[in-house]
Amino acid sequence: MDTYGWLAILPPLLAIFLAIKTKHVYISLLLGIWLGWTIINTWNPLSGLIQTVSVLVAVFEDADNTRVVLFSAMIGAIIAFTQYSGGMDGFVNLVVGRGLVRSRKRAGFLAWFLGFIIFVESSICVLVSGAVCRPIFDRLKISREKLSYILDSTSAPKCILFPLNAWGAFVIGLLASQGVENPVKVIVSSMPFNFYAILALLLVLGVVLTGKDFGSMKRAEKRVLSENKILGDGAAPVVSTEVVMMRPKKGVPKRAVNMILPVLTMVIMMPAVLLITGKGNIMKGSGSLSVLWAVISGLIVGAVAYRVQGLMNVKEITDTFMKGIGGLIPLASLMILAFAIGDTCEKLGTGPFVAQAAKSTLNPGVIPAVIFLVSCFIAFSTGTSWGTFAIMIPIAVPMIYIIGLHPGLIVAAVLGGGVFGDHCSPISDTTIIASMASATDHIDHVRTQLPYALTAAGVSLILFLLFGFALL
Repeated sequence: MDTYGWLAILPPLLAIFLAIKTKHVYISLLLGIWLGWTIINTWNPLSGLIQTVSVLVAVFEDADNTRVVLFSAMIGAIIAFTQYSGGMDGFVNLVVGRGLVRSRKRAGFLAWFLGFIIFVESSICVLVSGAVCRPIFDRLKISREKLSYILDSTSAPKCILFPLNAWGAFVIGLLASQGVENPVKVIVSSMPFNFYAILALLLVLGVVLTGKDFGSMKRAEKRVLSENKILGDGAAPVVSTEVVMMRPKKGVPKRAVNMILPVLTMVIMMPAVLLITGKGNIMKGSGSLSVLWAVISGLIVGAVAYRVQGLMNVKEITDTFMKGIGGLIPLASLMILAFAIGDTCEKLGTGPFVAQAAKSTLNPGVIPAVIFLVSCFIAFSTGTSWGTFAIMIPIAVPMIYIIGLHPGLIVAAVLGGGVFGDHCSPISDTTIIASMASATDHIDHVRTQLPYALTAAGVSLILFLLFGFALL
């Protein structure tokens, strides 16, 4: 692979800087991709532009990418179905009206709990929790930024802690490829040392139960309570208002079952398809394929249920389906751009350059902390935890045997750092999905969540230093 030295980090840094500074995520990502391919094409801007278009088209050459884009758009149809059928209102009435969720604290705990128990896949956990909790949060005057933070903080961190999913299968495969004799044992031994994932989950639970916020989130919550604005001035939700604010069909009964049924179908189908695609082994199943079929199954079950009840005719089902998908075209576009900039970084060798820069002579006790920091930076710059795992595990595993480091601690440093970037990078697909599921402004979500993520990362860094020396 060609190497481009320090130039390799310019495209992701440009995309991140512009996204945070200007709030124009699409343009920021495009410019980052364009800069990357301009560098690759010896600083020829026209060739860079041509290659930018090519890499965007090439996203669909990867079946997993295509499935993710498809289910990201189709989840809009699930949202539209549950709203137009009256199911969303029925569920809100059931939970709030009957006293199950009357307070801001209980609403926050519900979002955390739903996200925590759905561990089969990060995206579906965010989407299900968002669909259930967004109207409840709106009714109880809780900011959309708070919802997106809770959703995001209980997705990737929880999936890597309970790896009975595609995440675990991927990491086990990487460890096995490095000659690790018992990769399952190693990944299990890393769980208690995955400080970032543990702290991220505990921190959001603490924020929910105490109601104590800080930084930009505190200002967002104050805005809702004092000005009754669930979104900030000038905010641009990732989901279109047609999907977010779709009214129930006039005259339909508000039945909670019409939301629960398709959502529950998705939750059940996810592990079922993982088992099928893994030929009886859930750890070897296809995550993207499972999510896609889970969403399709939820749509089919919902459509049949609404038709049988006489709530919608075939034309209304089709129109609602298309309107829902149309509302999530912005999300699908962001996903394509996120995949494209990841491919660009791979071509530039961004991850290997950053990782190799950290491989100097170090005291063995600080190596876990350094691996964690490097993994954090790679994941934040590229927006992908899995890409970070793929880059860092081949570097970290040999250190375990050559230097004599604790396997669980070193693997946890890679996994925790990867999850940090995936959790809060503005170009991460799961960060984008969290913004979509909560219907909040994407950059507002990043800005309000980052102080919490940095807090968890800072404490994790200290713990990796302490345990790095303690376990020598």
